[in-house]
Amino acid sequence: MKNLQVGDDLVPIKKLITMQQILMYADASGDYNPIHIDREFAKNSQFGRNIGHGMMVAATISELMVENFAEAWYKTGRMKMRFKSPVYPEDEIQTSGSIKKSEQIGAKTKITCSVQIIRQDGDTIISGETSVTFKSP
Repeated sequence: MKNLQVGDDLVPIKKLITMQQILMYADASGDYNPIHIDREFAKNSQFGRNIGHGMMVAATISELMVENFAEAWYKTGRMKMRFKSPVYPEDEIQTSGSIKKSEQIGAKTKITCSVQIIRQDGDTIISGETSVTFKSP
């Protein structure tokens, strides 16, 4: 883990969301809500088309944190998030974040980050805050 400071940006994650991924996530999660998997149903919904599972998209926040904080994220990671907008098949998303706070707690350091997932058109899909704690160097 590199030495990160308040204000530093995290290494971002970019993904293309495909219908195939949505169908695979439905199988893995058991979430077969027709808004995700049924084209005709989704066409007649408020969205006008299928949308990706929110938790499938939110998982990229965890991926971002692992990329930046390795196993410390697995052991101590915490996340709060707010879903703001849907993601559609063929959307490209970017999950990014920055360090907003670093505090010493005894022999440990707690890092708090602001995180967001943004669609290619600039809309925010999810925003939130994460924290991770590890032994101070």
